[in-house]
Amino acid sequence: MTNPPAPLAGVRIIEASLLGPAAITSTLVDLGADVVKVESPQGDYIREMTWPIVEGVSLMHLHVNRGKRSIVLDLKTDEGVATFLELARQADAVIEAMRPGALERRGLGYSQLREVNPRIVFCTISGYGMTGPYRNLPSHGVAYDTWAGIVIPEYDDDGHCHLPEHVSIGINAGPLYGALGVLAGIIRARETGQGCRMEIAQSDAAAAFDWYRSESYKAYERPQSEVTGNKSDDYVRRAPGTAGMKDGVRYQLYESADGHVLFMASEREFWKNFCEGVGRPDLFESHPGAKYADHAVGDHELRDELEKIFRTRTSAEWIAFSEEYNTTIAPVNTPANIGDDPQFQDRLGFLPASEHGADMLHTPLKYFDEELSPPAMAPTVGEHTDEVLADVLGWDAARIAEVRATGALG
Repeated sequence: MTNPPAPLAGVRIIEASLLGPAAITSTLVDLGADVVKVESPQGDYIREMTWPIVEGVSLMHLHVNRGKRSIVLDLKTDEGVATFLELARQADAVIEAMRPGALERRGLGYSQLREVNPRIVFCTISGYGMTGPYRNLPSHGVAYDTWAGIVIPEYDDDGHCHLPEHVSIGINAGPLYGALGVLAGIIRARETGQGCRMEIAQSDAAAAFDWYRSESYKAYERPQSEVTGNKSDDYVRRAPGTAGMKDGVRYQLYESADGHVLFMASEREFWKNFCEGVGRPDLFESHPGAKYADHAVGDHELRDELEKIFRTRTSAEWIAFSEEYNTTIAPVNTPANIGDDPQFQDRLGFLPASEHGADMLHTPLKYFDEELSPPAMAPTVGEHTDEVLADVLGWDAARIAEVRATGALG
């Protein structure tokens, strides 16, 4: 069976980006979109930014810019601006992944772009967005998570406040929301011939991604007669945010013989299966709990028993036990060891460093009866300048040489 074209084959996006916000098109590249990254003659300094540095190039660049084509255009020159407009005429979307208004100041804002291409979808992705009191604040990725209430300050033994290790939400959620919006705009533009302008703030995206906690706090501002806890807790409110998980027993992390597992027997059926599987029906008889959503909060006697039980087997043995006895036990991995997990190896795995510059994850999307081609390695500055001008604009060697002589191509 012949592999069909990639899902986004035929979609072309022109991107002016600096640093991590360039991830807005990474997923689209994985799905087959042609993304042309327009760089200044100095290039995007993402190649030197953050760690680790892999053979002289940052992992961040290798990951977020993989599969893109790089063209150098000096947008301070008339020829550079004119060439950008020519590229936009052939594109579905233009991405401004830097300070909002950067393209506008070069004469390449939405109004100018739609003059040459009424179907163009224009998206700006930034830290705090284009409005609000923080719109001009310089920032980095952690800022969007602290702003959104996701990162809680911790203190060391000497009383010094510090950033805890955490998952970066804003720099990942912002690009995903942005990519979804861009695709929606392209679909409508192809139907109606009408483009649009949109923006996404990574701070907003972090808050939206963590909606459950912030909305829980808002819900609990209402009187208890209107908003309560679960039936299994006699409708007593749990603390928002933690949702009572710190004191949970039937829904909790436990040490195994060689690591940790997550126990999630909050449904009575799973709890009964567990007790029978470990040969402790007495635990179910003495602590049957409610039918649903019962974490046995604060039951220290039961927690002590479960701690002893879970230390008797390895994590792998508990996962096998979970499947055999139809109860809820999950692996607990770390960023360092997740690559050893058999589920990870079966479904994700790493794209090899030999082809991508560093070991990295591919898109988690899977299509039946076809396989997505892995993206190419992230480009060097201007690596595809001549190729893009010939391929997209149809320029011949003489025209490329002519424009290069003006300095517009660096």
